[in-house]
Amino acid sequence: MSFTSASDRAETNNHEPSATGSEPDSRTPDPDEQPLGSPWEDLRAYVATPRLGSLLLSQTGTLLVSVSELNHDQTGYRTGWWSVDPTGAAGARRLTRSTEGESVAAYLPDGSLIFGSGRPAPPAAKTYGPKPGTKPDDSDGVLWCLPAGGGEAYPIARRAGGWRGVSIARKAPRAVFSAAALAGVDSEGTDQELRKLRKTKKVSAILHEGYPVRFWDHDLGEQTRLYTGDLDSTDDHGDLHVELDALTRLFPQAGRDGVDLEAIADDGSFVIINREVRKPRGKSAAALVEIDLTDPDAEPVVRAEEADVEFGGAVISPDGALIAAVRRTEPTTTEPPQVHLWLIDRATGQGRVLAADWDRWPQPVAFSPDASVLYVIADEDGDSPLFEVDLATEAPRRLTERGAYGSAVLSDDGATVYAIRTSYTDPGGIVAIDTATGASTELPAPVSYPELPGTLVDVEAHAPDGVRIRGYLALPEGASADRKAPLALWIHGGPLGSWNAWSWRWSPWLLVSQGYAVLLPDPALSTGYGQEFIKRGWGRWGAEPYTDLMAITDAVVTRDDIDETDTVAMGGSFGGYMANWVAGHTDRFKAIVTHASLWNLGSFRYATDNGVYWLTELNDRMVAEYSPHLSADRISTPMLVIHGDKDYRVPITEGLGLWTELVSRHDGDPEDLPHKFLYFPDENHWILKPQHAIVWYETVLSFLESVRTGGNFARSRVL
Repeated sequence: MSFTSASDRAETNNHEPSATGSEPDSRTPDPDEQPLGSPWEDLRAYVATPRLGSLLLSQTGTLLVSVSELNHDQTGYRTGWWSVDPTGAAGARRLTRSTEGESVAAYLPDGSLIFGSGRPAPPAAKTYGPKPGTKPDDSDGVLWCLPAGGGEAYPIARRAGGWRGVSIARKAPRAVFSAAALAGVDSEGTDQELRKLRKTKKVSAILHEGYPVRFWDHDLGEQTRLYTGDLDSTDDHGDLHVELDALTRLFPQAGRDGVDLEAIADDGSFVIINREVRKPRGKSAAALVEIDLTDPDAEPVVRAEEADVEFGGAVISPDGALIAAVRRTEPTTTEPPQVHLWLIDRATGQGRVLAADWDRWPQPVAFSPDASVLYVIADEDGDSPLFEVDLATEAPRRLTERGAYGSAVLSDDGATVYAIRTSYTDPGGIVAIDTATGASTELPAPVSYPELPGTLVDVEAHAPDGVRIRGYLALPEGASADRKAPLALWIHGGPLGSWNAWSWRWSPWLLVSQGYAVLLPDPALSTGYGQEFIKRGWGRWGAEPYTDLMAITDAVVTRDDIDETDTVAMGGSFGGYMANWVAGHTDRFKAIVTHASLWNLGSFRYATDNGVYWLTELNDRMVAEYSPHLSADRISTPMLVIHGDKDYRVPITEGLGLWTELVSRHDGDPEDLPHKFLYFPDENHWILKPQHAIVWYETVLSFLESVRTGGNFARSRVL
């Protein structure tokens, strides 16, 4: 069993000299120059497959979708915006096209599109854009305008440090810009000068005076600042432009507290800002603050703030009377966070829990036009459907069936929700959902995908405590009692998550195409099964989550089409933690792949990017009971360790510690070491570069194959 690729098909010609004495061409064909195959069997084709991103709906009814595709040198992705016919009558049409790709985007009320791009400016560009005919500096961000009436896009604003986001009111040309600013700098001009100085002096040092100092894969040396202004200033040609000095900074009273934009009212009269309020002991809480955009002297109004509670995900009703958000309690050592909808009446200033008895973790999407209904998305039993919550009865009603729905936007008339729907049988489609009936219609999208190399079925089991455990099983074509498939147990990360949405990073079908059956279970701590299901595993990572995984694996291997003697396990992040725990507590699997994994909980909780959060659950008792490193002596299964050096969530020290333990316990010939360590110096938690994704899957598949069959390990040709 081996992954079919161009390099497998390339052959070396070793011919004898011809009668004329000339040598035939004996060069090995370059695999990268061979025709692409199926994305499920050719990794080059897989990483080259375009991916749907997010939706954007204009005030005039134009629907856009972002699409990511390989860049020119195939070492990254660039994003472009496509227009999608909301009626489904016409095919998708590309709106933006540049080598550099596009980023943030928002619509003006007249239908003009404002977007970020690193493209060169046209010769006629004004001084508020990049210099004519040149690309902006890497650190610069340029906003462009694509006129509603047609024509070429033109630059309207340039800023060193870039733009993190732009939001525009639906019924007024009032915009809120999100931008990065150097800490301790008060004015935009000073920020620009300091950036130039640091660049000239090649200084990258950061002085920290708070916590945290890192986030996922980047350093936190800057703060987000919010600015507002009306996009109605034009030049002599009628083109829009933004004067940075004319923008008004929002909420400077926040000081060193973090701020971010949550929502802007339809009429542009106010915004809701998320304020990260710093607390003692490195902790923080997220509050919702209202800022009046019509009166610069008006005092900010705190709309939601509680001790040990975070608020976020706010949406505003069309009439501006109501605000809906998520209320999330801070976890304790014994209790996971509780997540509820929070409804705020702006007239009274009062807030309350909405649908308090609903045992799910919902995320608001939008209010109906009359504000009688709130549309939300929530994980539920292996799906992530769209729901409506009646504000009068507080009763939730599921609108959609199977699949996970994301990037949802509501039409102004309230009749349709547009969303991107995915599942583990669908990489992504754009759907129009009738809010009255819940009926979904798939719209013509810019991308299409080939048929999957197998089938997906639901599987269930019961844990030792009697709780139902469910998951998905991806089966290869032809799997049967006469042709049993080896089983790969793939454990999801989080741990507060679910195998319910398509992932380009974690694709079971690349294993299925090689003959594996892949089990995708949702053990304790998974979302979509209620608060008690999460609580079962809280602070007990090596207990119920582990026994749940073993229980559903036990059930699946009894199937006639599964070879119970030929199983492997793998996981990333928390799934990597579980892979390490599995390795130290059973030898039932022939091989284990552990990616970005937690190894020593005692060291992880202090070195991770937000250790203060993890210190609550990962207390000394939990470390003593459930840290995988304490079972290092019991590991006998060959392991493939994978880690990226730029991973700040699960630091590289975790991978290095595991690797040291594995190597130091190998008493045999070094050449016979059964373990391997795949290291990425410039990757983070996920391994995002396409060329590295290829290496990742090549190495994983080759390792599993060689250990299972006893064959030789086939090293990727670039390693």
